[in-house]
Amino acid sequence: MKNTIRQVFHSPKFVVGFSIFVAMLLFVFIYPLFCPGDPLEMIGSGSFFKPGTYVSVYDAVDTKSGTFKLPDAAAKRIANKLSQEDREAMKVWLVGAGVAEDDIDIEDTESLLSLWKETYDPSVKIKGMLMSDRNYYKRLNKSLEEALDTEEISVSTADPETGEMTEAKKITGTDYVNTKDVANTITLPLGTDNFGRDSLKELVAATKTSLWIGFIAGVIATLVGLSFGLLAGYIGGWVDDFIMFITNLFTVIPGFVLLILISYAIGQGRRGATMVALVIGITSWPWTTRSVRSQVISLRNRDHVNLSKLSGHSLFRIILTDILPYIASYVVMALILQISSAILAEAQLSMIGLGPSTTKVATLGLMMNWAMLYTAHLNGSWWAYFPVLLVIALVSFALNLMNTGLDQVFNPTLRD
Repeated sequence: MKNTIRQVFHSPKFVVGFSIFVAMLLFVFIYPLFCPGDPLEMIGSGSFFKPGTYVSVYDAVDTKSGTFKLPDAAAKRIANKLSQEDREAMKVWLVGAGVAEDDIDIEDTESLLSLWKETYDPSVKIKGMLMSDRNYYKRLNKSLEEALDTEEISVSTADPETGEMTEAKKITGTDYVNTKDVANTITLPLGTDNFGRDSLKELVAATKTSLWIGFIAGVIATLVGLSFGLLAGYIGGWVDDFIMFITNLFTVIPGFVLLILISYAIGQGRRGATMVALVIGITSWPWTTRSVRSQVISLRNRDHVNLSKLSGHSLFRIILTDILPYIASYVVMALILQISSAILAEAQLSMIGLGPSTTKVATLGLMMNWAMLYTAHLNGSWWAYFPVLLVIALVSFALNLMNTGLDQVFNPTLRD
Protein backbone atom coordinates (compact mmCIF):
# COMPACT_ATOMS: atom_id res chain seq x y z
CA MET A 1 0.00 0.00 0.00
CA LYS A 2 2.79 2.44 0.93
CA ASN A 3 4.57 1.69 -2.34
CA THR A 4 1.35 2.29 -4.29
CA ILE A 5 0.74 5.62 -2.57
CA ARG A 6 4.35 6.60 -3.22
CA GLN A 7 3.94 5.79 -6.93
CA VAL A 8 0.71 7.80 -7.10
CA PHE A 9 2.29 10.90 -5.57
CA HIS A 10 5.26 10.58 -7.92
CA SER A 11 2.91 11.17 -10.85
CA PRO A 12 3.23 14.88 -11.85
CA LYS A 13 -0.27 14.99 -13.32
CA PHE A 14 -1.88 13.54 -10.22
CA VAL A 15 0.06 15.87 -7.91
CA VAL A 16 -0.95 18.96 -9.91
CA GLY A 17 -4.61 17.94 -10.06
CA PHE A 18 -4.63 16.93 -6.39
CA SER A 19 -3.01 20.23 -5.36
CA ILE A 20 -5.59 22.30 -7.26
CA PHE A 21 -8.46 20.30 -5.82
CA VAL A 22 -7.17 20.46 -2.23
CA ALA A 23 -6.52 24.21 -2.56
CA MET A 24 -10.13 24.73 -3.67
CA LEU A 25 -11.41 22.58 -0.79
CA LEU A 26 -9.37 24.54 1.75
CA PHE A 27 -10.62 27.86 0.39
CA VAL A 28 -14.23 26.65 0.40
CA PHE A 29 -14.04 25.60 4.05
CA ILE A 30 -11.74 28.33 5.43
CA TYR A 31 -13.21 31.42 3.75
CA PRO A 32 -16.58 31.19 5.60
CA LEU A 33 -14.67 31.25 8.91
CA PHE A 34 -13.34 34.73 8.10
CA CYS A 35 -16.47 35.95 6.31
CA PRO A 36 -19.43 34.35 8.11
CA GLY A 37 -23.05 35.00 7.27
CA ASP A 38 -25.79 33.85 4.97
CA PRO A 39 -24.40 33.61 1.41
CA LEU A 40 -27.89 34.29 0.02
CA GLU A 41 -28.41 37.45 2.08
CA MET A 42 -29.33 40.43 -0.11
CA ILE A 43 -27.00 43.19 1.00
CA GLY A 44 -27.53 45.47 -2.01
CA SER A 45 -30.73 47.23 -3.01
CA GLY A 46 -29.71 47.06 -6.67
CA SER A 47 -28.19 44.46 -8.96
CA PHE A 48 -24.76 43.73 -10.40
CA PHE A 49 -22.68 46.15 -8.32
CA LYS A 50 -19.11 46.20 -9.62
CA PRO A 51 -16.25 44.59 -7.66
CA GLY A 52 -14.51 46.99 -5.30
CA THR A 53 -14.69 48.68 -1.92
CA TYR A 54 -17.85 50.60 -1.08
CA VAL A 55 -17.83 53.42 1.48
CA SER A 56 -20.90 54.75 3.28
CA VAL A 57 -21.56 58.20 1.83
CA TYR A 58 -23.47 59.16 4.97
CA ASP A 59 -20.53 58.30 7.23
CA ALA A 60 -18.00 59.82 4.84
CA VAL A 61 -19.68 63.24 5.06
CA ASP A 62 -19.28 63.32 8.85
CA THR A 63 -15.68 62.08 8.73
CA LYS A 64 -12.83 64.53 9.18
CA SER A 65 -11.47 65.33 5.72
CA GLY A 66 -8.19 66.58 4.34
CA THR A 67 -7.50 68.81 1.37
CA PHE A 68 -5.43 67.48 -1.51
CA LYS A 69 -4.88 69.36 -4.74
CA LEU A 70 -4.05 66.59 -7.17
CA PRO A 71 -3.12 67.79 -10.67
CA ASP A 72 -5.07 65.11 -12.55
CA ALA A 73 -8.13 64.92 -10.26
CA ALA A 74 -10.42 66.88 -12.60
CA ALA A 75 -9.32 64.87 -15.63
CA LYS A 76 -10.02 61.59 -13.82
CA ARG A 77 -13.41 62.90 -12.69
CA ILE A 78 -14.37 63.66 -16.28
CA ALA A 79 -12.87 60.45 -17.67
CA ASN A 80 -14.94 58.47 -15.19
CA LYS A 81 -18.09 60.14 -16.51
CA LEU A 82 -17.30 59.27 -20.12
CA SER A 83 -17.82 55.65 -21.10
CA GLN A 84 -16.43 54.25 -24.32
CA GLU A 85 -19.91 54.36 -25.84
CA ASP A 86 -20.24 58.05 -24.92
CA ARG A 87 -16.90 58.85 -26.52
CA GLU A 88 -17.87 57.10 -29.74
CA ALA A 89 -21.26 58.88 -29.73
CA MET A 90 -19.51 62.24 -29.31
CA LYS A 91 -17.33 61.42 -32.29
CA VAL A 92 -20.41 60.63 -34.38
CA TRP A 93 -21.95 64.02 -33.53
CA LEU A 94 -18.72 65.92 -34.17
CA VAL A 95 -18.24 64.26 -37.55
CA GLY A 96 -21.87 65.03 -38.40
CA ALA A 97 -21.25 68.68 -37.44
CA GLY A 98 -18.39 68.92 -39.94
CA VAL A 99 -15.33 68.18 -37.80
CA ALA A 100 -12.68 66.16 -39.62
CA GLU A 101 -12.52 62.61 -38.31
CA ASP A 102 -8.71 62.71 -38.15
CA ASP A 103 -8.91 65.62 -35.69
CA ILE A 104 -10.91 63.58 -33.17
CA ASP A 105 -9.10 61.39 -30.66
CA ILE A 106 -11.65 59.75 -28.38
CA GLU A 107 -8.92 58.39 -26.08
CA ASP A 108 -7.60 61.90 -25.31
CA THR A 109 -10.19 63.11 -22.81
CA GLU A 110 -8.90 66.69 -22.60
CA SER A 111 -8.79 67.32 -26.36
CA LEU A 112 -12.14 65.58 -26.88
CA LEU A 113 -13.84 67.77 -24.26
CA SER A 114 -12.23 70.91 -25.66
CA LEU A 115 -13.46 70.08 -29.15
CA TRP A 116 -16.91 69.24 -27.77
CA LYS A 117 -17.23 72.55 -25.88
CA GLU A 118 -16.23 74.51 -28.98
CA THR A 119 -18.54 72.63 -31.38
CA TYR A 120 -21.59 71.28 -29.60
CA ASP A 121 -24.79 73.26 -30.00
CA PRO A 122 -28.08 71.64 -28.91
CA SER A 123 -29.97 73.68 -31.51
CA VAL A 124 -27.97 72.18 -34.39
CA LYS A 125 -29.85 69.43 -36.20
CA ILE A 126 -27.55 66.80 -37.62
CA LYS A 127 -28.89 65.28 -40.81
CA GLY A 128 -30.48 61.86 -40.24
CA MET A 129 -30.36 62.11 -36.45
CA LEU A 130 -33.48 61.06 -34.53
CA MET A 131 -35.08 63.09 -31.76
CA SER A 132 -34.13 60.39 -29.21
CA ASP A 133 -30.49 60.76 -30.25
CA ARG A 134 -30.66 64.54 -29.87
CA ASN A 135 -32.10 64.15 -26.37
CA TYR A 136 -29.30 61.71 -25.54
CA TYR A 137 -26.68 64.28 -26.54
CA LYS A 138 -28.42 66.94 -24.44
CA ARG A 139 -28.31 64.68 -21.38
CA LEU A 140 -24.68 63.82 -22.07
CA ASN A 141 -23.75 67.49 -22.40
CA LYS A 142 -25.53 68.32 -19.13
CA SER A 143 -23.71 65.49 -17.36
CA LEU A 144 -20.36 66.80 -18.61
CA GLU A 145 -21.17 70.35 -17.52
CA GLU A 146 -22.01 69.08 -14.03
CA ALA A 147 -18.76 67.14 -13.89
CA LEU A 148 -16.80 70.22 -14.98
CA ASP A 149 -18.54 72.32 -12.36
CA THR A 150 -16.27 72.21 -9.30
CA GLU A 151 -18.32 74.51 -7.09
CA GLU A 152 -18.81 73.61 -3.46
CA ILE A 153 -21.56 71.20 -2.44
CA SER A 154 -23.55 72.28 0.58
CA VAL A 155 -24.75 69.64 3.05
CA SER A 156 -27.76 70.81 5.07
CA THR A 157 -29.51 69.38 8.10
CA ALA A 158 -33.04 69.96 9.38
CA ASP A 159 -33.63 71.45 12.81
CA PRO A 160 -35.62 68.81 14.79
CA GLU A 161 -37.84 71.49 16.36
CA THR A 162 -38.45 74.04 13.61
CA GLY A 163 -37.71 71.89 10.58
CA GLU A 164 -35.59 74.70 9.16
CA MET A 165 -32.67 73.63 6.96
CA THR A 166 -29.27 74.89 8.03
CA GLU A 167 -25.93 74.40 6.34
CA ALA A 168 -23.86 71.80 8.17
CA LYS A 169 -20.87 71.34 5.90
CA LYS A 170 -19.42 72.29 2.54
CA ILE A 171 -17.71 69.76 0.32
CA THR A 172 -15.29 70.83 -2.38
CA GLY A 173 -13.68 68.92 -5.22
CA THR A 174 -10.42 68.78 -3.27
CA ASP A 175 -11.80 67.18 -0.08
CA TYR A 176 -10.66 63.63 0.67
CA VAL A 177 -11.34 61.22 3.52
CA ASN A 178 -9.34 58.25 4.74
CA THR A 179 -11.41 55.10 4.26
CA LYS A 180 -10.11 53.78 7.59
CA ASP A 181 -11.88 56.65 9.32
CA VAL A 182 -15.23 55.82 7.71
CA ALA A 183 -17.39 53.73 10.03
CA ASN A 184 -19.04 51.55 7.40
CA THR A 185 -17.17 50.12 4.44
CA ILE A 186 -17.59 46.87 2.57
CA THR A 187 -15.23 45.16 0.13
CA LEU A 188 -16.80 43.05 -2.60
CA PRO A 189 -14.00 41.30 -4.54
CA LEU A 190 -16.54 39.93 -7.04
CA GLY A 191 -19.27 42.55 -6.66
CA THR A 192 -22.88 41.45 -6.28
CA ASP A 193 -25.22 39.34 -8.36
CA ASN A 194 -28.62 40.24 -9.79
CA PHE A 195 -30.21 39.98 -6.33
CA GLY A 196 -27.64 42.24 -4.65
CA ARG A 197 -25.85 39.34 -2.91
CA ASP A 198 -22.10 39.11 -2.29
CA SER A 199 -20.94 37.11 -5.33
CA LEU A 200 -17.75 35.76 -3.71
CA LYS A 201 -19.52 34.51 -0.59
CA GLU A 202 -22.21 33.02 -2.79
CA LEU A 203 -19.61 31.41 -5.08
CA VAL A 204 -17.86 29.74 -2.12
CA ALA A 205 -21.16 28.34 -0.83
CA ALA A 206 -22.18 27.26 -4.34
CA THR A 207 -18.86 25.45 -4.87
CA LYS A 208 -19.28 23.61 -1.57
CA THR A 209 -22.82 22.54 -2.49
CA SER A 210 -21.84 21.43 -6.00
CA LEU A 211 -18.92 19.40 -4.63
CA TRP A 212 -21.31 17.78 -2.13
CA ILE A 213 -23.76 16.95 -4.91
CA GLY A 214 -20.92 15.56 -7.02
CA PHE A 215 -19.59 13.42 -4.16
CA ILE A 216 -22.98 11.92 -3.26
CA ALA A 217 -23.92 11.29 -6.89
CA GLY A 218 -20.47 9.87 -7.64
CA VAL A 219 -20.58 7.47 -4.69
CA ILE A 220 -24.09 6.27 -5.57
CA ALA A 221 -23.28 5.78 -9.25
CA THR A 222 -20.00 3.99 -8.46
CA LEU A 223 -21.54 1.68 -5.87
CA VAL A 224 -24.46 0.73 -8.12
CA GLY A 225 -22.21 0.27 -11.16
CA LEU A 226 -19.63 -1.69 -9.15
CA SER A 227 -22.25 -4.04 -7.63
CA PHE A 228 -23.92 -4.79 -10.96
CA GLY A 229 -20.58 -5.14 -12.75
CA LEU A 230 -19.17 -7.58 -10.18
CA LEU A 231 -22.29 -9.76 -10.22
CA ALA A 232 -22.66 -9.75 -14.00
CA GLY A 233 -18.98 -10.39 -14.67
CA TYR A 234 -18.43 -13.14 -12.11
CA ILE A 235 -21.72 -15.08 -12.10
CA GLY A 236 -22.47 -14.80 -15.82
CA GLY A 237 -25.37 -16.72 -17.32
CA TRP A 238 -28.89 -15.36 -16.95
CA VAL A 239 -27.76 -12.96 -14.21
CA ASP A 240 -25.30 -11.40 -16.64
CA ASP A 241 -27.95 -11.29 -19.38
CA PHE A 242 -30.51 -9.61 -17.11
CA ILE A 243 -28.10 -7.01 -15.72
CA MET A 244 -26.76 -6.19 -19.18
CA PHE A 245 -30.33 -5.89 -20.51
CA ILE A 246 -31.07 -3.24 -17.85
CA THR A 247 -27.71 -1.58 -18.48
CA ASN A 248 -28.24 -1.45 -22.24
CA LEU A 249 -31.72 -0.07 -21.69
CA PHE A 250 -30.30 2.83 -19.66
CA THR A 251 -27.51 3.26 -22.19
CA VAL A 252 -29.88 3.53 -25.17
CA ILE A 253 -31.94 6.24 -23.47
CA PRO A 254 -29.85 9.46 -23.40
CA GLY A 255 -28.79 9.94 -19.78
CA PHE A 256 -29.41 13.69 -19.72
CA VAL A 257 -32.92 13.29 -21.14
CA LEU A 258 -33.70 10.73 -18.42
CA LEU A 259 -32.23 13.11 -15.86
CA ILE A 260 -34.49 15.93 -17.07
CA LEU A 261 -37.62 13.76 -16.96
CA ILE A 262 -36.96 12.50 -13.44
CA SER A 263 -36.07 15.96 -12.13
CA TYR A 264 -39.20 17.46 -13.67
CA ALA A 265 -41.37 14.69 -12.23
CA ILE A 266 -40.04 15.29 -8.69
CA GLY A 267 -41.19 18.90 -8.67
CA GLN A 268 -39.50 22.12 -7.60
CA GLY A 269 -40.60 21.94 -3.96
CA ARG A 270 -38.85 18.62 -3.28
CA ARG A 271 -35.71 19.22 -5.34
CA GLY A 272 -33.09 19.83 -2.69
CA ALA A 273 -29.35 19.35 -3.18
CA THR A 274 -29.42 15.78 -1.85
CA MET A 275 -32.39 14.84 -4.05
CA VAL A 276 -30.67 16.19 -7.15
CA ALA A 277 -27.53 14.24 -6.23
CA LEU A 278 -29.60 11.07 -5.82
CA VAL A 279 -31.25 11.56 -9.22
CA ILE A 280 -27.90 12.13 -10.92
CA GLY A 281 -26.42 9.09 -9.18
CA ILE A 282 -29.16 6.64 -10.19
CA THR A 283 -28.89 7.70 -13.85
CA SER A 284 -25.09 7.64 -14.17
CA TRP A 285 -24.08 4.06 -13.33
CA PRO A 286 -24.36 2.17 -16.69
CA TRP A 287 -20.88 2.91 -18.07
CA THR A 288 -19.30 1.93 -14.74
CA THR A 289 -21.20 -1.37 -14.80
CA ARG A 290 -20.00 -2.22 -18.31
CA SER A 291 -16.40 -1.32 -17.50
CA VAL A 292 -16.30 -3.25 -14.21
CA ARG A 293 -17.95 -6.26 -15.86
CA SER A 294 -15.20 -6.34 -18.50
CA GLN A 295 -12.52 -6.22 -15.81
CA VAL A 296 -14.16 -9.02 -13.78
CA ILE A 297 -14.58 -11.31 -16.80
CA SER A 298 -10.81 -11.15 -17.33
CA LEU A 299 -10.21 -12.05 -13.66
CA ARG A 300 -12.81 -14.74 -12.88
CA ASN A 301 -10.76 -17.59 -14.38
CA ARG A 302 -7.43 -16.62 -12.83
CA ASP A 303 -5.61 -19.30 -10.80
CA HIS A 304 -6.13 -17.62 -7.44
CA VAL A 305 -9.89 -17.33 -8.09
CA ASN A 306 -10.14 -21.01 -9.13
CA LEU A 307 -8.20 -21.95 -6.00
CA SER A 308 -10.72 -20.07 -3.86
CA LYS A 309 -13.55 -21.90 -5.60
CA LEU A 310 -11.94 -25.25 -4.89
CA SER A 311 -11.45 -24.22 -1.27
CA GLY A 312 -15.20 -23.78 -0.95
CA HIS A 313 -15.17 -20.06 -0.33
CA SER A 314 -18.49 -18.25 -0.66
CA LEU A 315 -19.44 -16.10 -3.63
CA PHE A 316 -19.18 -12.84 -1.74
CA ARG A 317 -15.85 -13.75 -0.16
CA ILE A 318 -14.36 -14.53 -3.57
CA ILE A 319 -15.66 -11.25 -4.99
CA LEU A 320 -14.49 -9.18 -2.02
CA THR A 321 -11.09 -10.78 -1.43
CA ASP A 322 -9.99 -12.23 -4.79
CA ILE A 323 -11.50 -9.89 -7.39
CA LEU A 324 -12.28 -6.50 -5.87
CA PRO A 325 -8.69 -5.73 -4.73
CA TYR A 326 -7.46 -6.21 -8.32
CA ILE A 327 -9.88 -3.62 -9.68
CA ALA A 328 -9.73 -1.23 -6.70
CA SER A 329 -7.59 1.27 -8.59
CA TYR A 330 -10.06 1.27 -11.46
CA VAL A 331 -12.94 1.83 -9.02
CA VAL A 332 -11.18 4.87 -7.56
CA MET A 333 -10.68 6.30 -11.05
CA ALA A 334 -14.32 5.62 -11.89
CA LEU A 335 -15.38 7.44 -8.70
CA ILE A 336 -13.31 10.50 -9.64
CA LEU A 337 -14.86 10.60 -13.11
CA GLN A 338 -18.34 10.14 -11.67
CA ILE A 339 -17.86 13.08 -9.30
CA SER A 340 -16.66 15.29 -12.15
CA SER A 341 -19.55 14.21 -14.39
CA ALA A 342 -22.08 14.79 -11.58
CA ILE A 343 -20.90 18.37 -11.01
CA LEU A 344 -21.29 19.09 -14.73
CA ALA A 345 -24.69 17.36 -14.78
CA GLU A 346 -25.93 19.53 -11.90
CA ALA A 347 -24.74 22.64 -13.73
CA GLN A 348 -26.62 21.56 -16.86
CA LEU A 349 -29.80 20.82 -14.90
CA SER A 350 -29.69 24.13 -13.06
CA MET A 351 -29.06 26.06 -16.26
CA ILE A 352 -32.45 24.90 -17.57
CA GLY A 353 -34.22 25.49 -14.26
CA LEU A 354 -34.33 21.90 -12.97
CA GLY A 355 -31.67 22.17 -10.28
CA PRO A 356 -32.10 22.45 -6.49
CA SER A 357 -34.68 24.79 -4.97
CA THR A 358 -33.51 28.33 -5.69
CA THR A 359 -34.61 29.75 -2.33
CA LYS A 360 -32.58 27.41 -0.12
CA VAL A 361 -29.12 26.81 -1.57
CA ALA A 362 -26.75 28.13 -4.20
CA THR A 363 -24.93 25.90 -6.66
CA LEU A 364 -22.59 26.68 -9.51
CA GLY A 365 -25.32 25.84 -12.00
CA LEU A 366 -27.87 28.05 -10.25
CA MET A 367 -25.47 30.99 -10.27
CA MET A 368 -25.07 30.57 -14.03
CA ASN A 369 -28.84 30.31 -14.39
CA TRP A 370 -29.41 33.55 -12.46
CA ALA A 371 -26.72 35.36 -14.42
CA MET A 372 -28.21 34.31 -17.76
CA LEU A 373 -31.80 35.11 -16.73
CA TYR A 374 -30.81 38.65 -15.79
CA THR A 375 -28.61 39.09 -18.91
CA ALA A 376 -25.32 39.57 -17.07
CA HIS A 377 -23.51 38.53 -20.25
CA LEU A 378 -25.17 41.37 -22.19
CA ASN A 379 -24.73 44.23 -19.72
CA GLY A 380 -21.04 43.57 -19.06
CA SER A 381 -21.43 42.09 -15.55
CA TRP A 382 -18.67 39.52 -16.07
CA TRP A 383 -18.18 38.95 -12.32
CA ALA A 384 -21.62 37.28 -12.13
CA TYR A 385 -20.73 34.38 -14.45
CA PHE A 386 -17.03 34.27 -15.40
CA PRO A 387 -15.76 33.19 -11.92
CA VAL A 388 -18.42 30.45 -11.91
CA LEU A 389 -17.21 29.16 -15.28
CA LEU A 390 -13.64 29.30 -14.00
CA VAL A 391 -14.47 27.27 -10.87
CA ILE A 392 -16.35 24.62 -12.89
CA ALA A 393 -13.43 24.38 -15.31
CA LEU A 394 -10.87 24.15 -12.47
CA VAL A 395 -12.79 21.42 -10.64
CA SER A 396 -13.23 19.35 -13.80
CA PHE A 397 -9.61 19.95 -14.82
CA ALA A 398 -8.25 18.94 -11.41
CA LEU A 399 -10.35 15.77 -11.15
CA ASN A 400 -9.61 14.66 -14.71
CA LEU A 401 -5.89 15.38 -14.22
CA MET A 402 -5.95 13.23 -11.07
CA ASN A 403 -7.66 10.46 -13.02
CA THR A 404 -5.10 10.66 -15.84
CA GLY A 405 -2.26 10.48 -13.32
CA LEU A 406 -3.78 7.40 -11.66
CA ASP A 407 -4.29 5.79 -15.06
CA GLN A 408 -0.62 6.25 -15.88
CA VAL A 409 0.37 4.66 -12.57
CA PHE A 410 -1.93 1.64 -12.68
CA ASN A 411 -2.13 1.00 -16.44
CA PRO A 412 1.03 -0.83 -17.56
CA THR A 413 0.53 0.16 -21.20
CA LEU A 414 0.77 3.87 -20.30
CA ARG A 415 3.86 3.69 -18.11
CA ASP A 416 7.06 5.27 -19.40
